[in-house]
Amino acid sequence: MLISHFLHGPISAYPRDYVDGAHQELHVHREAQLLYAVSGVMRLVTAEGAWIIPPTRAVWIPPWVEHEIFMSGEVRMRSLFVAAEYSPANLQGCCVLAVTPLLRELIVRAVQGPEQARNPLIQQLMLEELAALENLPLHIPMPTDRRLQRICLALLEAPDHPNSLEDWAQQVGASTRTLARLFQQQVRMNFNAWRQQLRLMEALPRLIAGESVQHVAKVLGYGSARAFSSMFRRLLGDNPRDYLNALNQFSAINASR
Repeated sequence: MLISHFLHGPISAYPRDYVDGAHQELHVHREAQLLYAVSGVMRLVTAEGAWIIPPTRAVWIPPWVEHEIFMSGEVRMRSLFVAAEYSPANLQGCCVLAVTPLLRELIVRAVQGPEQARNPLIQQLMLEELAALENLPLHIPMPTDRRLQRICLALLEAPDHPNSLEDWAQQVGASTRTLARLFQQQVRMNFNAWRQQLRLMEALPRLIAGESVQHVAKVLGYGSARAFSSMFRRLLGDNPRDYLNALNQFSAINASR
């Protein structure tokens, strides 16, 4: 399904709110889209994989990429639609981005109405900020090899599954070396890194919903909260409590707008 938006120059801005469990069905845009989460958690799914978008973060979707979106919690979505010819050259694929305070303020201003979104100074600043955003490791790529797909789908169903790559090799009828090579070729990371990415994506909605670090660590198969926190810090740069405190501060600011 094609959904197109009237562009006020290079960029248009649209606010939408969703209830917990809402779903945007598969669709495409002629324009690129930046999905920004003021509150709630969004999960973007394409044929290439899945991306998790926690509050105060955004996901970039290039033009003509078919996608669907799943909402967790009450989602306040703020979207920027960017004309294809103005898309930053460094944003060629879907990715989760760390939104700067300046871009956050520009988005808040732009969604107030067409007269704000049409402001050429706001539009130029948004384009410059978009091109400089940090890419975050919140992506789960999906392989095409049927043996890897079997493993990945099983882990999507049960992220705490304890099987090692050697265990999976026996189940899917391939050598450990073959599976390791295919993981690197098809998802550009090794098996353990892919599983860590998956567990991180599963952890964020739970933590944001208020589950304790200890409970989330146990549910996802970690032997201790410390081991889980170490993984979390390595991938996102903060321990879970500091990360959530920062999210809550940003969300409180945004909720007052």
